[in-house]
Amino acid sequence: MDFSIMWTTQGTMFLMVIIGIILRKKGVLTENSKGVLTELVLNLILPCSIINSFNIDFNMGILKIFGTIMVIGIIAQVLCYLICRFAFDRFEIRQRKVLKYGTLVSNSAFLGNPIAESTFGATGLMYSSIFCIPTRIVMWSAGLAQFTDETDKKAAFKKVVFHPCMIAVYVGISLMITGLKPPTFVYNTIVSIGRCTTPLTMLLIGSMIAEVKDLKTMINKDILYFTVIRIIVIPGLVYLGCRLAGVDPIITGVSVLLSGMPAGSTTAIMAAKYDGDYIFATKLVVFSTIMTLISIPIWCLILA
Repeated sequence: MDFSIMWTTQGTMFLMVIIGIILRKKGVLTENSKGVLTELVLNLILPCSIINSFNIDFNMGILKIFGTIMVIGIIAQVLCYLICRFAFDRFEIRQRKVLKYGTLVSNSAFLGNPIAESTFGATGLMYSSIFCIPTRIVMWSAGLAQFTDETDKKAAFKKVVFHPCMIAVYVGISLMITGLKPPTFVYNTIVSIGRCTTPLTMLLIGSMIAEVKDLKTMINKDILYFTVIRIIVIPGLVYLGCRLAGVDPIITGVSVLLSGMPAGSTTAIMAAKYDGDYIFATKLVVFSTIMTLISIPIWCLILA
């Protein structure tokens, strides 16, 4: 890994976050516009970026890599589930719901994909798209179950299978396997839209950070405890497992970085909807996100 490129990338992303904070403070990014941009990223820009990431020559080696990444992604989710079984028993129920959901559902797709792409290029984004599949499944099954007594399995299945990012994976894999190429003007449109992923994601993260009026209130032992588990313990165990198994360095890097993402932004939304501690959830998301500005460069150094 080229350290100069890594630091430049991290510095660029950090500056974008600062700009997002400023835009939110100045009222340029409002609550409504933030919601619109979030939907835009998840439903259009990120899917375009995912489709473009599969623009490689297909062979059996690629299929083997996909299988390896999928297995690691599944193991990582099982690990998160096991941690949830014992790590948060001492918390009252409304906070326990938040902590368990935030552990199971990270921000690996929204924040992790652009980071993987920035760090490892198009290959990193392609790998991360596969790694995120188990997370998406857990999000609408075991994740939702943390807030509700029952889940509609049919509805959860539809949300996973027909999610725009999942559809982008299907399209990307189909184009890669068949060797078909879309018309040049279509391909150029997909590439151009996909390039907006990182800037918009970082601006939105900045706007979210700006909404917390007093950052000091986020620093308490409970939130710090969760953050250590989410961005240090989980990726640390994934890193150890990959190294012991002799996994390819790029696959290891993508798996570790995505395993070390902060609590998913949906944590606060779910808490508000299903009687969780919404304020606690918001602080959890923001603080763990801020801490990844420190943890991600450190993990990149370890992975180098």
